[in-house]
Amino acid sequence: MRRVPAGRRPFARMGRPARWAITALAALTLVGGTALTATAPAAAAATAPAAAAARAWTPKPSPMTTPWTNQVPTDTPLPEYPRPQLTRPDWANLNGIWDFAVTSADAGRPASFTERIRVPFVAESALSGIQRKITQNDKLWYQRTFTVPSDWNGRRVQLNFGAGDWRTTVWVNGRQAGAAHSGGYDAFSYDITDLLNGGTNTLVVSVWDPTETGSQAVGKQRIRDVAPHAGGGIFYTAASGLWQTVWLEPTAPAYVSRLDLVPDPANSRLKVTVRGTGTSGHQARVTVSTGGTTVGTATGAVGTEFTVPVPNPHLWSPDDPFLYDVRADLLSGTTTVDSVGSYTGMRTIGLASVGGMQRPVLNGKFVFQTGTLDQGYWPDGIYTAPTDAALRHDLQKHKDLGFNMVRKHIKVEPQRWFYWADRLGLLVWQDMPAMDLRTPDTAARTQWEAEYDRVIDQHRSSPSLVMWVDQNEGWGQYDQARIAAEVKAYDPTRLVNNMSGVNCCGSVDGGNGDVVDHHVYVGPGTTVPSDTRAAVLGEFGGLGFKVAGHEWYPGGGFSYEDQPDLAHLNNRFVGLLDAIREVRMPRGLSASVYTEITDVENEANGLLTYDRQVVKVDEARVRAANRALIDASQASTTPVTLPVDQYKSLRVTTPGYTDRYLRHRDGAGFTEVVTGGSDALLRNDATWRIVPGLAGSGCYSFASRNYPGQYLRHREYRVYKESGSTDLFRADATFCPVRGANGAVRLSAYDFPEQYLRHYNAELWLATPGGTHTWDNPALFTEDTTWSVEAPWAP
Repeated sequence: MRRVPAGRRPFARMGRPARWAITALAALTLVGGTALTATAPAAAAATAPAAAAARAWTPKPSPMTTPWTNQVPTDTPLPEYPRPQLTRPDWANLNGIWDFAVTSADAGRPASFTERIRVPFVAESALSGIQRKITQNDKLWYQRTFTVPSDWNGRRVQLNFGAGDWRTTVWVNGRQAGAAHSGGYDAFSYDITDLLNGGTNTLVVSVWDPTETGSQAVGKQRIRDVAPHAGGGIFYTAASGLWQTVWLEPTAPAYVSRLDLVPDPANSRLKVTVRGTGTSGHQARVTVSTGGTTVGTATGAVGTEFTVPVPNPHLWSPDDPFLYDVRADLLSGTTTVDSVGSYTGMRTIGLASVGGMQRPVLNGKFVFQTGTLDQGYWPDGIYTAPTDAALRHDLQKHKDLGFNMVRKHIKVEPQRWFYWADRLGLLVWQDMPAMDLRTPDTAARTQWEAEYDRVIDQHRSSPSLVMWVDQNEGWGQYDQARIAAEVKAYDPTRLVNNMSGVNCCGSVDGGNGDVVDHHVYVGPGTTVPSDTRAAVLGEFGGLGFKVAGHEWYPGGGFSYEDQPDLAHLNNRFVGLLDAIREVRMPRGLSASVYTEITDVENEANGLLTYDRQVVKVDEARVRAANRALIDASQASTTPVTLPVDQYKSLRVTTPGYTDRYLRHRDGAGFTEVVTGGSDALLRNDATWRIVPGLAGSGCYSFASRNYPGQYLRHREYRVYKESGSTDLFRADATFCPVRGANGAVRLSAYDFPEQYLRHYNAELWLATPGGTHTWDNPALFTEDTTWSVEAPWAP
């Protein structure tokens, strides 16, 4: 963020694996860690001491309480199956209360673990029960014990981590499980079969997180006090340690490790690559179905792409997020040795010329992408949503507000977040989390690029994900063009954004990728497409309103433009959406990202408060504005045109004032009654020559009839007749017509598209919907900003 003032629903499909997981969990004896209700009396007795320990643990008070803060189970937080696009029936969730200790960064395993932490909430969070600052000088240590269910005998046991920030090392029964994992945003796993002892096993995990003092991907995290405090700007509390689900699953010695699913609806097929471990010589059979009915099946070699027929494909879109079920069976000869469940959405995303301009096309059609910047922070869990319902909530709110897209801003969410985006129907722009603002060294670049590849691999089958955003506003920028080209080659099925905010903060545009992305606060600005790239507004808005009783640090909030009350907030926000629809979209803008969906710590820019307790804006009104924008993009996007090199007069259309015309007087703009009996000076003053826009040929400028070389221009909101030669003057003297009622037009400022030429008390002003000036008065706003282009009074 810029630093300036109906198919088969996968949830139903996943119900069966989830119930099986509960059975496995009941058989899993957990000592000194998470206690789970067991069905057998012996298991219940074995878990009794752990249950007592769990009851003794308590969370810390959250600085703000979300609707889900007090709904987090002590023993079984986030119990949902964590990997929706690669499901197995048996699994065991290790989330819950673990023993915990903090040592110096270079220390070995502590002699004792004197604290307890609720996994997977980071140590800085209230929901973890720790809630204190962690620095680069600290190492976090986690410990728990477990017993593998007896019905897993004969199978390999995989230990899976959704994510840990940042360098994670794992020991089972005192022996290290593979190499340490470096990366804060990608999942990782260990086969721990050979480290198990057949009874009670001890699991120890260490995590070291240098946050911004290191050179790794860090996103918005910064080391600071965990209690609400003044300042903080656009960076937030760090999130150290385990922050996504930890879990066990049994597999065969040969098993499926990943499914790459690429929809190809134009050819009525799904491209599939089944990747596996220990699968030399194996085949894979993939079946696509809906509602329990098979629509296509095919068999191919593991690790090689093959296709499954999907006749008459039902396309996935935000308006119709239809999902097909997918099953992959791993075959050794005729024997099925592993089976996994998944899902897919049949859709395409690409770039095409639409009306002579480059546009992103979904399923071959231009659909304006309207979304918000989603930071993914929580006052109680920081990086981790308190519950799955909470994780779903923010995405559902996007839908409720009429958005069809979300930009996940320099953070990567758990796989269940993508599942909800897939199911609810939201287009996702996924940022790769940025490194610190400094230029990275060679080692940092190698680490960052490797982690980026792993992130792409883990989410490449999600139908909602339509664009990778490589870098943001120049933060840690380097090799922009090379990275964009390599990301496009690595995943050619999606759009690539080489730099979001190429106009901001010293960032350097790589010149390639699929979009040119500007950040404009408040906006919406004047981003235009090139011959090879679509135009998108990667950030705009930032309208602020602080809700008493729902501030992270009362009195400490800031925004890009404070609003005095909710009426102004609603009018201003809807005015921005309308300006995009009326002015910028017809002139080439294809997507916009509003800052932001919720307040975050001291940022008060949200449409919702940080605690998700209050929706600030009028949902129905915002939804209607977004719907109008989306619908307009699917109709004609041809801009309104005016007659060029002709003299015309502009008549007021406000009822009761329709005999008045726009004229200049003493260098300023006014309206005045003009008739056939008016003197020659008035008739000349009320006549203007329409010429191509001085700042852009897609818009227009109005030259004075009787003062050649002087043009209608705005300056400090007031409108004048002046001459000039600077870029600023040319922009101020350019207006873009918008279709008005009964063949009339509205004239928006080229450089401030949300502001319109208005007469108010006979004076000409640039007026803003929802603005706070006298001339922004909402009464008769549309009528006062609508002009009829008439025959000239002075031909």
